[in-house]
Amino acid sequence: MDYAVNGALHYAKVILEKTNFKKIFAFGCSGNEKHNNLRPIFVDNNGYKLLNKVENFENFSKDNIEEYYREQVLGETPQETIELEDILKKSQELHEALRNYGQLGDSEKPLVVSAILLELSEESFNLDSLTGDTLKTDGQKIFDALSTHMERVKVQPETKKDVILRQFNLIKDRTLLNQKDERLKEEVLKNNYPEKTPLKYFAEYINKNILKSVKANTTEDVLGRFYGEFIRYSGGDGQTLGVVLTPKHITELFCDLVDIKPTDKVFDPCCGTGGFLIAAMQKMLNNATAKEKELIKKEKIHGIETREDMFAIATTNMILRGDGKSNLIKDNFLIRSSKDLRKNKFTVGFINPSYSQSKGKDTAHLSEIKFIEHLLDSLGNGARCVAIVPQSTMVGKTKEDKLIKEQILKKHTLEGVITLNKETFYRVGTNPCIVIFTAHKPHSEKKHCKFINFEDDGFAVSKHIGLIETERAKERKAHLINCWLHDAPAESKFIVKTTIEADDEWLYSFYYFNDEIPKEEDFEKTISDYLTFEFNMIAQGKEYLFENKK
Repeated sequence: MDYAVNGALHYAKVILEKTNFKKIFAFGCSGNEKHNNLRPIFVDNNGYKLLNKVENFENFSKDNIEEYYREQVLGETPQETIELEDILKKSQELHEALRNYGQLGDSEKPLVVSAILLELSEESFNLDSLTGDTLKTDGQKIFDALSTHMERVKVQPETKKDVILRQFNLIKDRTLLNQKDERLKEEVLKNNYPEKTPLKYFAEYINKNILKSVKANTTEDVLGRFYGEFIRYSGGDGQTLGVVLTPKHITELFCDLVDIKPTDKVFDPCCGTGGFLIAAMQKMLNNATAKEKELIKKEKIHGIETREDMFAIATTNMILRGDGKSNLIKDNFLIRSSKDLRKNKFTVGFINPSYSQSKGKDTAHLSEIKFIEHLLDSLGNGARCVAIVPQSTMVGKTKEDKLIKEQILKKHTLEGVITLNKETFYRVGTNPCIVIFTAHKPHSEKKHCKFINFEDDGFAVSKHIGLIETERAKERKAHLINCWLHDAPAESKFIVKTTIEADDEWLYSFYYFNDEIPKEEDFEKTISDYLTFEFNMIAQGKEYLFENKK
């Protein structure tokens, strides 16, 4: 490898000297297509910088090279990290304000934020109208404004609108939110410090710091992020009801794994705050024609959510983005008829079901594998189905779960399972995996499924921030998608392709085998490790372990 790096550096210097190029990335390459080493070097008139090894050239594409240069050569903080730090800072500030001035509970905080966001989106509303009047309170004005906005954007049916408005009643009913607070004084004129209500204070903060990012055309579920942070700051993790919100990089990965198209029809039966629907909608809109965009907004995004507060947040999310609002339903997915749902001819199904809700026979129907089976049965023929679940789901935790695995294969095809980074759901303590199926196509016993070890996904835990994207994330994802969609060659330590049985553990760790021919240094290390172990045992008086039996 050193020869390759030296050669690359030599040629880069020649290019620098004899051409007009002032900044050059050169690569020292060795190995073959399956086993290779790529070492980038940055060269300019000030010298050269040897950079960390890469797996492919994804970071040097037209879309990524400038970002890579700023971060790896100049040492700048990644933009994603800056944005995440900003969201975390604002969510903490808002959490403290909602707690200190509003005395709001964990589930109430995101509802107040959602209500204010809708109110601020209403064109006829003016923040200055929030005067703390005791007859028509600030809460009543906000409630009227968000109700008007829901009418303006034509939220249908009326029953759905009523369900959402009921969640927002606390805005007008909570006395403390509508009383002027002497702690919230602000100088508007010299020596004039009028008090304001907590609701006006919240509305001003959200208008200044949050509204723009929530309505941005990105795949980031900002409202969902705030929801998760509010729970965390309150000392919880959302697991009491199995709530594990999906990170942005996973919702985006789902879309890429199925190669989502503007013509797809997407269904998420446990949509939570709408993370999967937001990612899918944005990906579809980015590649759509003007005519297709209207169709996507009206007909292509569908979701079900059983919890009223989550349903209100998800609907708010979609309204703020101007799309998808009419196809969200508040209901229990498991009691909906799969036969009726199948008539919708969904082409893509995404799901992150409630975790660890099956505690015994009485709740066996709430297991993660049951959610997956019901979703598969509810999709159209040949639809792609993607789920993120604990790895134990793929083992079959109970006899009932093992039977469901068997039933699934009789009707649907398992395409593969991807083992994820153990920190994907940071601080939740779940070891997740992604499972991909094709619906209504019985699994062939000759089918070779893909089992991938994607624990090293290029994301790492940063103190006080959480899971952040490193410079390796893009190339790791590109490698995964290349292997998944295009069968790119890869070592068995990354992917195993094999036939399966229903009673197998559908996980990479179950099927993995080492197909690498041991090298001399591997043999020497193994012998050295053994001799070290033997010496330690003898030193502890356990030499009998090594005596030959006669």
